[in-house]
Amino acid sequence: MNEHAPISWLEAERIEQMRHVLAQTAAAPDDAPVGLPGHFYTDPSFFNFECQTVLRRSWHCVGRVDEFVATGDYLTLNLLNEPLLIVRDGADIIALSNLCRHRGMPLAEGQGNANRFVCRYHAWAYGTDGALLRAPRMKNAGFDPKTCRLGRFPCVQRFGFVYVCLVDDPPDIDVELSGLDKVIGQYEPDKHTIVHSAAEVWQCNWKALVENFMEGYHLSVVHPQTLHGYTPTGLSRKGPNGPGYTSYFANYPANTPPRGEGAGGLSQEERHRSSLFAAFPCQVVSVAASLLVSLSIRPLTPTSIEVRWTMSVYGDSLDGDTIDARIALWDEVNREDREKLEAMQAALGSVFATGGPLAEDDYEGTIRDFVLWLARQVAA
Repeated sequence: MNEHAPISWLEAERIEQMRHVLAQTAAAPDDAPVGLPGHFYTDPSFFNFECQTVLRRSWHCVGRVDEFVATGDYLTLNLLNEPLLIVRDGADIIALSNLCRHRGMPLAEGQGNANRFVCRYHAWAYGTDGALLRAPRMKNAGFDPKTCRLGRFPCVQRFGFVYVCLVDDPPDIDVELSGLDKVIGQYEPDKHTIVHSAAEVWQCNWKALVENFMEGYHLSVVHPQTLHGYTPTGLSRKGPNGPGYTSYFANYPANTPPRGEGAGGLSQEERHRSSLFAAFPCQVVSVAASLLVSLSIRPLTPTSIEVRWTMSVYGDSLDGDTIDARIALWDEVNREDREKLEAMQAALGSVFATGGPLAEDDYEGTIRDFVLWLARQVAA
């Protein structure tokens, strides 16, 4: 995938056709909503368009704040072909371009701690703020170290998450997520501590995972042993939505004990459910009294994504064995979802993948929210 590739006139015509279909899909009556046709999940031209517009101009979750505790704590990733270096620099967590300004060599790999980043090609060295500290043997009169700082991207922290945008004039994240604090604020998500992270590649479109995670219609069918017992489909209820997010509540049966103590300000209803939200376009989260699981989706191609998921816990009410059991449970839940999504992706090229009717609000109203959001972004 190359999000900078120019769009040909044939691609432009195809994209315009799909924009028209998307607008029609979004205009469906509220009591007769429909999903997107299959080519929205397979078409290379539309994916290229998404990368240049909707995805590049949005906020993306890149990690948890407590992954960056000490100065020099860093994490590297590729987002829409941009190599990023997320690093703690004193009081700030910043997003730098992971690209030496000399010849373009990546500076760091993986996750760790460093007081400076040294290029393994010609030994140029940069501080945690991105400033060039050393460039051996660079004596040309035209060389100015001040012009060789690492590139920097907008980076903010909300709800204990770190978000990055790839454009200089990003949307106001507080407007995008306005009202989300009323959905998850009492869980005190910024006080959850990360205990696990993992990443893998799934063979499906990025939108397919967003939609799957955010609807309760499939819970009892796809997860009969893992989730049905405490979050059955029949108890799913639609939650609030805002300009850049949607939510739903996966309620527990009456005889199910709360899953950990959690924050002191939680209501009985909040203790007795998992509250799920999607921060569009590519983050989906489940938060319960003592547990927070977040999936960050990184689109790779029209039919593949990298999924990085993290688990965080509240306080010390869960012992090590319980945490290990929760990690194993979520591994299996993710495996079950991945299996279904990859099978569905292989069939979405069919001429009969025309977009079916959605279930009522409590079960698939979140997909309706997502379609409406996507339509607004594409129209803009």
